[in-house]
Amino acid sequence: MATPAQDIAGSSNKLTRTVSHSLMVSTSPTAAFHTPSPIATFHSPPSSFGGPQLSRTQTAPKQLKPFDSQDIKILLLENVNQSGKDILSRQGYQVESIKSSLPEAELIEKIRDVHVIGIRSKTKLNEKVLREAKNLIVVGCFCIGTNQVDLEYAARHGIAVFNSPFANSRSVAELVIAEIIVLARQLGDRSNELHRGTWNKVSAKCWEIRGKTLGIIGYGHIGSQLSVLAESMGMSVIYYDVVNLMAMGTARQVPTLEAILNEADFVTCHVPELPETKNMIGAAQFEQMKEGSYLINASRGTVVDIPALINASRSGKIAGAALDVYPSEPGGNGDYFTTELNSWAEDLRSLKNIILTPHIGGSTEEAQRAIGAEVGDALVRYVNSGVTLGAVNLPEVNLRSLTLDESNHARVIYIHHNVPGVLRKVNEILGDHNVDKQITDNKGDVAYLMADISSVQPYQIKEISDALEALSSRILTRILY
Repeated sequence: MATPAQDIAGSSNKLTRTVSHSLMVSTSPTAAFHTPSPIATFHSPPSSFGGPQLSRTQTAPKQLKPFDSQDIKILLLENVNQSGKDILSRQGYQVESIKSSLPEAELIEKIRDVHVIGIRSKTKLNEKVLREAKNLIVVGCFCIGTNQVDLEYAARHGIAVFNSPFANSRSVAELVIAEIIVLARQLGDRSNELHRGTWNKVSAKCWEIRGKTLGIIGYGHIGSQLSVLAESMGMSVIYYDVVNLMAMGTARQVPTLEAILNEADFVTCHVPELPETKNMIGAAQFEQMKEGSYLINASRGTVVDIPALINASRSGKIAGAALDVYPSEPGGNGDYFTTELNSWAEDLRSLKNIILTPHIGGSTEEAQRAIGAEVGDALVRYVNSGVTLGAVNLPEVNLRSLTLDESNHARVIYIHHNVPGVLRKVNEILGDHNVDKQITDNKGDVAYLMADISSVQPYQIKEISDALEALSSRILTRILY
């Protein structure tokens, strides 16, 4: 019978743990998206990385696991979707799920024992928190952004970070379309008035969106989908991006941000949180916008200078705005959007024709299910096989799966500082074995090496691990078999 799969962990715990003796086919690596009906369903089929799909005559992939399944501890915060929980639970891992984010002190206590943590946008994994995560090997961000994680610190300590950059693009684009119509018709104000018992039937300064110009700042996955939707409703679309991008439909790229602001009736922001995008729309930019135009921000809360927006609204420079993100956001649901959190909160809430939503751009059942499946599969791939496809802070490295007839093989994963001579030293350690496959890549100062070696006995795996651990270049060593 084949040798059970085991992991010789790095110096942080030096554990050797036995895996289930069954050599079942792994069903976690990649998510397949099927749409037989308007409601999408997600499946996780078997796969052979880097090679063709399995046929009946091919050998099934061998399941590698890094410890005994029950020893893998996973903490999921902020109500991660059930699709992600199910993928992880099916592997036999210990999965603890909490609906909210945690205060920093409690998070530090929780993270000390876990190998995997899943978060959304509220949890902050800064250096102080990650420093206490002695067993952590991977972070799953069940959202688009990763700015809530100290990516550089994580990389320097061999902690991979995965996210889902595209799964909620459609949901955000649809929300923006809805907000454009609501702002153009002043629906928010009319609804609030009628809720208070006031009948106020007016048409002044209420518009159709057909024939109006939408200006998109940031023409990525969300911006380009929004472009198509807007054109289908009769809008003209212009966009600004720091790189030249092919237009969808009849959209037109303009060379400067000022050109967008001068020409667009509706301006919508879809940019990442970067130093150069902080307060990208401030007092000077509001002055450049058309009189009576509208601003929408569903990207990052630091992109728009809120006090400047309040002044522009009160002066009549803009006719309305929709905000889904804010510089500071509550850690959970409740009556927390107050002046204690943001000093301008009351002034913002008092404005006419302004839509305020609690960061729900990607909060649809479809988007969250897709995100759960995508990130859940990525975590299983990394934990079980060491594959880094989709990692945002480590090199993307992939080897095809080992097969069931490769029973005395082991997969060596060596994360190290990118310095000269490492490959020679690693190959000297592996030199007594046949290296069937090997791949290495670097991202800045961090490099990732993965090799499959054959004819390996359990005692030799311990020797290999100890030798790799002794190298001065080592960040993290994992051996899967």
